Amino acid sequence: RMDEIKHAQGAIQAAMHPLLTYREAATVLGVTPRTVWTLVQAGTLPAVRFGRSVRIDPADLRRFIDRAKGAAQGVEP
Repeated sequence: RMDEIKHAQGAIQAAMHPLLTYREAATVLGVTPRTVWTLVQAGTLPAVRFGRSVRIDPADLRRFIDRAKGAAQGVEP
């Protein structure tokens, strides 16, 4: 029962952070939407697909940024 409650709480938290479009993710990164598309196509940035729509989970975007920061500092997280 406690696991179900924790799972529900996690789902509520996730719902409070809506998925991002390529354009929104690009704005966060300071790049073009085409660059985000390229990152998704390469498998570097995970994406969620709904038919023809593609969205970026903000948590995945944060992990991508953290990995990039680690690589820029010569450290593998």
